[in-house]
Amino acid sequence: MTVILVTGMSGTGKSSALNRLEQQGYRVVDTDVGGWVEEIPRPGGDGVEPQWREDRIDALITDHERSGEPLFISGTVWNQVDFYPRFDEIVLLSAPLAVMLDRVIGRDTNPFGKTSVERERIAADKAEIEPLLRSSATVEIDTRRPLDDVVRDLAALAGPPADRR
Repeated sequence: MTVILVTGMSGTGKSSALNRLEQQGYRVVDTDVGGWVEEIPRPGGDGVEPQWREDRIDALITDHERSGEPLFISGTVWNQVDFYPRFDEIVLLSAPLAVMLDRVIGRDTNPFGKTSVERERIAADKAEIEPLLRSSATVEIDTRRPLDDVVRDLAALAGPPADRR
């Protein structure tokens, strides 16, 4: 069955879309929570960068391949590119910067984006990282559209959820 990476900058609606997909019966994994990511020193010792724990992601995808059910994985980390060959689709969720900033300021499920320094980081990431994500995405979805439409587009990529009865 299908393995889909849902990626994008903070405030584009990844968590909202995955929550809806999960409510519809799809298997979803948000790698921002649950120990999927570790901080790895950057080359040259210039700080740290979040990276997927490759052993866990590999095991997750391998387990999925045995299950036969559609799987949505969400995240935006530097080493996600190492797993691109294992994804059937790489979906970039995108929105204009003003929309993203309004969303992160108003959300109560994630504290990131509340400070001016974090909002500046979001703007810098949108300028620097989003073009890299766009160049490797197989699908881009503009999340200014209603959430139901975004979720419907994602579900169409995966097919129906597995029957978990």
